[in-house]
Amino acid sequence: MKPLSLAPGSLGAISNVVPTPSYDRHRLSVGIVHFGVGGFHRAHQAMYLDRLMNAGEALDWAICGVGVLEADRAMRDALNAQGCLYTLVEKHNDGVHTARVIGSIVDYLYAPDDPVAVIDRLADEMTRVVSLTITEGGYSIDDVTGAFNPTTAALVRDLEVGAVPRSVFGLVTEGLARRRARGSAPFTVVSCDNLQGNGRLARTAFTGFARLRDPELADWVEREVHFPNSMVDRITPATTDADREDVRTRFGIEDRWPVVCEPFVQWVLEDSFSSGRPPYELAGVEVVDDVEPYELMKLRLLNASHQGLCYFGRLCGYELVHEAAQDPLFRRFLRGYMDHEATPTLHQVPGFDLDGYKSELIERFSNPEIRDTIARLCAESSDRIPKWLLPVVRIQLDRAGEVAHSAAIIASWARYAEGVDEQGAPIDVVDRQRDRVMALAKRQREDPLAFIASRELFGDLVEQEPFVTAYRSALRSLHEDGARATLARVVEAYD
Repeated sequence: MKPLSLAPGSLGAISNVVPTPSYDRHRLSVGIVHFGVGGFHRAHQAMYLDRLMNAGEALDWAICGVGVLEADRAMRDALNAQGCLYTLVEKHNDGVHTARVIGSIVDYLYAPDDPVAVIDRLADEMTRVVSLTITEGGYSIDDVTGAFNPTTAALVRDLEVGAVPRSVFGLVTEGLARRRARGSAPFTVVSCDNLQGNGRLARTAFTGFARLRDPELADWVEREVHFPNSMVDRITPATTDADREDVRTRFGIEDRWPVVCEPFVQWVLEDSFSSGRPPYELAGVEVVDDVEPYELMKLRLLNASHQGLCYFGRLCGYELVHEAAQDPLFRRFLRGYMDHEATPTLHQVPGFDLDGYKSELIERFSNPEIRDTIARLCAESSDRIPKWLLPVVRIQLDRAGEVAHSAAIIASWARYAEGVDEQGAPIDVVDRQRDRVMALAKRQREDPLAFIASRELFGDLVEQEPFVTAYRSALRSLHEDGARATLARVVEAYD
């Protein structure tokens, strides 16, 4: 049978194959503007709203997506061609794939095409939440000082007098400025990126930008705009042509950009909104007063463990995450990091089975159906390691705790950043600071501390002797004996 092209007019026929929106999408109105519509947002926040809408709730909280980057053109074209519909496929460990069509996104604006349309949407009083998945490095926060650092060309340009805003910061700040001028209530800004205290960091970034533009506006933003913290979790690999073909053959749907993900999903959200919110708790979101215990658990166990797996995995010749995660040596290393170094830095989550969570994480990493790539986890390390792993290192050093696993992870990044694997094949290092980190890594054969001497990335870590000792040992082992022997050496020290 010929596949059905995904579009509003084909939902009736597609509903015979997979669940489709049970609500009338013509009755939806936009309440949320989301910057950074990628796979994760569509597998997570948009999915939760779709759940609510299928239950007859939140029909005035539909999403208008916004893209600001050149790479967002492809998402614009795919979503606009399909009435913003897409297929969400959950891949289970046992090989079962389940799918449904998500309809909670109803509009998509590409800012370079029409920035005024984006600003008008932000200024509209019906927009009550602006949410963000703009990556860990998208907030222009200095990792060492914690201050807003507007050094990118886009931010500098948007701060010029009379500039038409095009960055996330320029657009959102202009939207808030217009609402303030009209006497309208501000929207709430919800960061959904993997950052500790993501709401606090978003407040720092947006008020910092606003202060450079207009100090009085910044005072108003700081006083009136809510920035709730959140913790988000769902492994969502990049969509491949094989995924598109699978949706076509398995479900009979021609979808330009489906989303594939694991079955597990979690969202913990601080209940701090200035102009209302959807009843997220009815869809399974944990709405709480304090997100920090949950976010520390997730960032330091899941996200940092991904870094513990990816560089060693690439150096050992693995290409897919589940292949490395199923390796007994990697499993022992990850569990050792979690138990001996990450766990002592966490706050207690009442009634939560932490040991069970750690075991579940390794099983999630091991899901062969997801086919997540080692390369995806290795990307943008200079944004990830300082935010996910270094806080563990610093707390452990302060309390004279263990840091051997963390030091080995950072050494594995340094070895990976040399750009050549153990067989002499090139490694494609994807990082916004690629040239800098590779230059540092290439000096370390002569100067073993060259990589961690970068204060921009590591602060004063090179002065912390317990860490330096463990790091030197791991890096020397990586150079002399290889990745697998280095993993074994760390693991065996704790057996």
